[in-house]
Amino acid sequence: MTHQQSNYNQLPKLEKRLRHKVGKAIADFDMIEHGDKVMVCLSGGKDSYTLLEILRQLQKRAPIKFEIVAVNLDQKQPGFPEQILPNYLRSNEINYHIIEEDTYSIVKDKIPEGKTTCSLCSRLRRGIIYSWAIKNQVTKIALGHHRDDIIETLFLNMFYGGKIKAMPAKLNSDDGKNIVIRPLAYVKEKDIVAYAQIKKFPIIPCNLCGSQENLQRKQIKLMLAEWQQKFPGRVESIFTALSNVTPSHLLDAELLSTALLKKREISFTDQETLFDDEFLPLTDFPVAVDQPISVKNLP
Repeated sequence: MTHQQSNYNQLPKLEKRLRHKVGKAIADFDMIEHGDKVMVCLSGGKDSYTLLEILRQLQKRAPIKFEIVAVNLDQKQPGFPEQILPNYLRSNEINYHIIEEDTYSIVKDKIPEGKTTCSLCSRLRRGIIYSWAIKNQVTKIALGHHRDDIIETLFLNMFYGGKIKAMPAKLNSDDGKNIVIRPLAYVKEKDIVAYAQIKKFPIIPCNLCGSQENLQRKQIKLMLAEWQQKFPGRVESIFTALSNVTPSHLLDAELLSTALLKKREISFTDQETLFDDEFLPLTDFPVAVDQPISVKNLP
């Protein structure tokens, strides 16, 4: 049996696992509802290709009806292979739209050579995507962040931002006009890598930031990989901890203010019902919002 045949034999099992993980995340956080128009942000990377493919498979099996539109932002990077995504999407009969905005020139003009471009690039990209979603009656914006991205963000915020904060599975955008979802929240990056290789997705690298080898996220990724190698299961335990939060045992004075506790007429010992659901606009996921957190319905 050739290596290629072996990979294709693994595909059904891998796809089933991916559908299960994505389906569970969608169900746990009520990500997609009947009649939704879901905008899949397609960058040309392995994560967004996988997200689009698995959502399309679930769309065919789901008991509800929802629309999918793949949207790519062409940021006018020099040498960007602009026909790769349209060719792929057309050949697979996928509804899509390409937004053309020259954010590359803005980033290169504003960020000194050698400095990290990700922050400004991300803000510009987010603003363009949000505006397009509103104009085109999109009800959910799906991003391709996976389990490992969420864990890495947790440590980035702790080490460099002084916050216990990760990526939410579902949240209202800052402008309050969009709902962002991350259906790959339960999916391991290694499964996405394997899936992308088997499916032979036409991957497009991000040349704007690809040469920045010392990004903080890459250092966190290396740290987590070393931990997992030395202590198997540690990364899984960290991810599980994000769904088992005890706010009363943290040191956020505002979160546990005397006024709030008195108003709710509860005590510090009542850990399971410390906050009411009214504080959560979308979900009980403990890292989804910056407001007080509900813990009574956590799995």
